Amino acid sequence: MNKINSLFANNKDKKLLSLYFCAGCPTLEGTSDVILTMQRRGIAMIEVGIPFSDPLADGPVIQSAATCALKNGMSLKLLFHQLKSIKNQVEIPLVLMGYLNPILHYGIEEFCQSCIEAGVSGAIIPDLPFDDYLNIVKPIADLYDLRIIMLITPETSEERIRFIDENTDGFIYMVSSAAITGTQKSFDEQKQEYFRRINKMNLRNPRMIGFGISNSQTLRAAQDNAAGAIIGSKFVTLLNETEGNADAALDRLFEALSDVQA
Repeated sequence: MNKINSLFANNKDKKLLSLYFCAGCPTLEGTSDVILTMQRRGIAMIEVGIPFSDPLADGPVIQSAATCALKNGMSLKLLFHQLKSIKNQVEIPLVLMGYLNPILHYGIEEFCQSCIEAGVSGAIIPDLPFDDYLNIVKPIADLYDLRIIMLITPETSEERIRFIDENTDGFIYMVSSAAITGTQKSFDEQKQEYFRRINKMNLRNPRMIGFGISNSQTLRAAQDNAAGAIIGSKFVTLLNETEGNADAALDRLFEALSDVQA
């Protein structure tokens, strides 16, 4: 069974925490250590960012991380090499998050094959048109048992959400707002109503809520309304501030989330 499916099947009553970081930032060779440290510290699933020069959905923190990673020399080919070197040590799901352009340059089938060879269970491609996903990417990804994760936002229609739910597997990435990535102090009533509306749809796929989660309030709201939460910008910031020391960054993250992590 794909590790993503296994994770959600075996943790139906547990609120999961997934973290994002950009491969190659703050150091080129730190990717493996960050992943293994997060696994040791109990993170349920890891999103590994593929740096790109024009990350449209990302806020300044992740844009800056991508710029740093590219300057350090990170590439998709190097990332796969790094991931392959620790494949036998990684037990939790790894999900690559990146934009379509570098994946197309690499080749769709080559990308899917390299993902499996490197122990990657899924991919999130924010700018992948859904028709292209259905007609081009999904048939190839299915051959390699790779999950392509789609995003929904407060603006996504119910019809579209149900169509995504019927044609994807793994989980649905539920973007907390229609804004770019970044931290928020709390989720307002409008976002809370969005969470409740999606809950009432009783979707087939589990959902993970991301964008804007950085403290106990936003984490609790996400975990109360989905299978778990995804934290990106906050962890990327802490990883930079600790010069790539994943243990120190996690200590500080868990402190910020302390009243829910206890």
